[in-house]
Amino acid sequence: MAKVIAIANQKGGVGKTTTAINLSACVAERGKKVLLIDIDPQGNATSGVGIAKQPTDKSVYDVIINEDKMVDIIKPTVVKKLFVCPSSINLAAAEVELVPLMARETRLKKAIEELEETQQYDYIFMDCPPSLGLVTLNAFAAADSVLVPIQSEYYALEGLGQLVNTIKLVQKNLNPDLEIEGVVMTMFDSRTRLSTQVAEEVVKYFGNKVFETMIPRNIRLSEAPSHGLPITIYDPLSKGARTYKKLAKELLNNNK
Repeated sequence: MAKVIAIANQKGGVGKTTTAINLSACVAERGKKVLLIDIDPQGNATSGVGIAKQPTDKSVYDVIINEDKMVDIIKPTVVKKLFVCPSSINLAAAEVELVPLMARETRLKKAIEELEETQQYDYIFMDCPPSLGLVTLNAFAAADSVLVPIQSEYYALEGLGQLVNTIKLVQKNLNPDLEIEGVVMTMFDSRTRLSTQVAEEVVKYFGNKVFETMIPRNIRLSEAPSHGLPITIYDPLSKGARTYKKLAKELLNNNK
């Protein structure tokens, strides 16, 4: 069975999709078979691994709302062993469309369980939208754990209590086995006192759940998505590529 990890933070602009793309790619490059499920209506994880979105293409929206088979929608990416279940803008309407449906919080869980009967993955990562709505709840209900990217900036801790409370509610009502996989500090600048202070506060809050690897501010990381490439292909020698490789190694070691 795959380890299913939701990458989530309801605060936007924290490096969530950058982490989803590059961590997935780095884990795949270490020989694991990886599926990246893009459940953010913006679809940036989809385009970030080289998949051009066509209006007529089916997406994870059809899986969640219409109960299409995920196996029919998954596509290979520019990285060997990395596959993607693409997103589409239709997902923006899914929050409303899910409300009257039966078992509305567990439709993605059911789809992943059906997928695993036909295709075996080592890791499944889900790039969640920057909100705590029904689509994100679907991810939490389906996941073994949640990985939380936090930017090394002043407002980083704002809203974290809400995220942790949501995880606790999901544990109580939908998925008692859900854990916090870990917290990743992003946009870290070791030259500034602020980055260090924020990191210290996050460690106080989450303790040993904070990954040792911290993702730096790196212009090459910002450029890579516009080329539809993970950083390890766009610029494998960059600081960003080296750091995500290190994060992938740390994640895999934690899951031995």
